[in-house]
Amino acid sequence: MYKILSNYLSVNQIVMIGIVVAFVITFLALKRPLPFLPSDKGRDYALNGNLSKGKIRGVGLTFVVCFLICSFIFLPVDREYVIYSILLFGVMLSGYLDDASDTPWNEYKKGLIDLILSVITILTFMDFNSTTIYIGTAELIIPKVLYIILGIILFWVAINVTNCSDGVDGLCASVASVVLISFSIIFSQTLGKYAMANFLFVAVLLAYLYFNSSPSSMLMGDAGSRALGFFIAIITIKTGHPFIFILLAGVFLIDGGLGLVKVFLLRFLKVGILKNTLTPIHDHVRKKHHWSDTQVVVRFLIIQTFFSILAYVILI
Repeated sequence: MYKILSNYLSVNQIVMIGIVVAFVITFLALKRPLPFLPSDKGRDYALNGNLSKGKIRGVGLTFVVCFLICSFIFLPVDREYVIYSILLFGVMLSGYLDDASDTPWNEYKKGLIDLILSVITILTFMDFNSTTIYIGTAELIIPKVLYIILGIILFWVAINVTNCSDGVDGLCASVASVVLISFSIIFSQTLGKYAMANFLFVAVLLAYLYFNSSPSSMLMGDAGSRALGFFIAIITIKTGHPFIFILLAGVFLIDGGLGLVKVFLLRFLKVGILKNTLTPIHDHVRKKHHWSDTQVVVRFLIIQTFFSILAYVILI
């Protein structure tokens, strides 16, 4: 389809049309939600978790499918992109099945799925790309085995910190939009069609935010948050600057990552840290500092914007 459109339109025109179409079809699909989507049961462990009870959950399935459809219409996809799309669908589907399950999947089951999909993704990447990475201006060629290990860590972290940050109406999708736009601006030449894909993903997230802004009527669930983290990890490795993830996804790392560190140290090393800090951090600032949901979203967006500016200054 892209080849046909490119005969009549410029790349920029195709992208702009794609953004509009992605937003519209996602908006219409969410306005009349799929009948089989589950309802949220509330979460006792989360601050104000009972407020989500009864809301439609797992609509990440809807916006990820809309994104993939638009990708194959408006992007010059190749075999590598097709494989990533299949894997993205797999991550989304595993999250959706967890959303729809009567009892949440245990951490080890989800961890095994993450491991398998991450290994396949990294092997696919190495089949089409080199294992050269950049740290500032320094160029390093990473041994393949080490690259696989580091890649798995990146994907696991990206999936889980994004998932943990999905606890306030509008937060996860808003921050992810800033993250994806930042990647496209800073690495427009390097990413190519993946930079275009970022804008399509932002378009479907904006349609979702129409319904997820506080007070929300629907939730992306693990189907959306896990898929978002996975996609951001793909974009990160495609830049060749994997460590820039620390800044360009800084809010996700702080908000969701500190909780993961806290649990890991306590469970496996019996080391207790941040005892007086609620995690995710968005729960801490709401309970301890009395931030409203809107304040959390806006202030976290401001922080992420400054992280992105800092990344731009460092790299450009």
